[in-house]
Amino acid sequence: MSLSSLSSLSDHEGPTVSRRRNNQMLNAFEKYNDAEFRARFRLSKETVLYLESVFGNSIKPPTRRSRAIQPMDQILITLRFYATGSYQRVIGDIFNIEQPTVHRIVHRVTAKIASMKSQYINMPTRQECLDVAHNFYGIANFPRVVGAVDCTHIKINSPGGAQSELYRNRKGYFSLNVQMVCDSHLRIRNIVARWPGSVHDSTIFNDSPLCAMLERGDFGNFYILGDSGYPCRPYLLTPLLNPRTAAEVAYNRSQISTRNPVERLFGVLKRRFPCLQNGLGLKLENIPPIIVACAVLHNIAIYRQDELTEEEPTLLNEAVEEAVAQPIGLNTNQNFVVRTMLINTHFTN
Repeated sequence: MSLSSLSSLSDHEGPTVSRRRNNQMLNAFEKYNDAEFRARFRLSKETVLYLESVFGNSIKPPTRRSRAIQPMDQILITLRFYATGSYQRVIGDIFNIEQPTVHRIVHRVTAKIASMKSQYINMPTRQECLDVAHNFYGIANFPRVVGAVDCTHIKINSPGGAQSELYRNRKGYFSLNVQMVCDSHLRIRNIVARWPGSVHDSTIFNDSPLCAMLERGDFGNFYILGDSGYPCRPYLLTPLLNPRTAAEVAYNRSQISTRNPVERLFGVLKRRFPCLQNGLGLKLENIPPIIVACAVLHNIAIYRQDELTEEEPTLLNEAVEEAVAQPIGLNTNQNFVVRTMLINTHFTN
């Protein structure tokens, strides 16, 4: 589905003609078995019940009159939108409600889920760093890693106005460039979802609170891994563009394999919530909360071991090609010291 076909998701949509609906809402828990339910809402019934227990009371309507929509139905309507990225009117037809009501529900529930970011998306604490690094080390023997960082593009419609071209990325479509950091289990540890698609990954990182934390030394002698689009720094290790020695080749192979979880994360996240793959045609200010909400739900699913059954694509080859294709940013000799020492001490036979 092309992004232009998502125009009816826009908050600018004109008024609709109200028509009386069947009073019977879709009862998804009764209609679908576990597999069918997960396929349509991308989470298990148990996880959806958990969500209702966490914040259901905060979105509960004050009355049951006039077909007031209950928390469970509001959650399912929102999940169905995330699971399809479809027209809000189509979602309304499924649940027997009007498109404006779908619009209000999606943004109400999205705001509630996104507000839970601080509970579910956090960088490792000092106490957690050793465990996180141990799990990363198990991938390819790369030591002291507490996260892998990269960016992914989420398609949007042109926001219009004088600044609209800032959102056109190097592939020619409009997008937000979203930075994420994950651990080896694909848990999202940090997210920045506000930059136009034309902004370079390294610019987003340099301006992020995470960069300031690393500069302060909040994670001690641990570091994160990035591709060659990032500058090499003492706390951000990148691959070498032209490895010459056996130790440098071993370092590159280990570095690329160890940061592969962030490449896999993007595939898993967009497969679970196809609205992030197909594109979001909403007002620009309404899109970042949806991205953050999907990230929160992704982590909740991991904590609850709520896994999708579809096979995920292997993106390691893409990571290898990316490491070769992207230029290394400007660096000082001091920034290379940690990487050089690591190559000489850990990757030399």
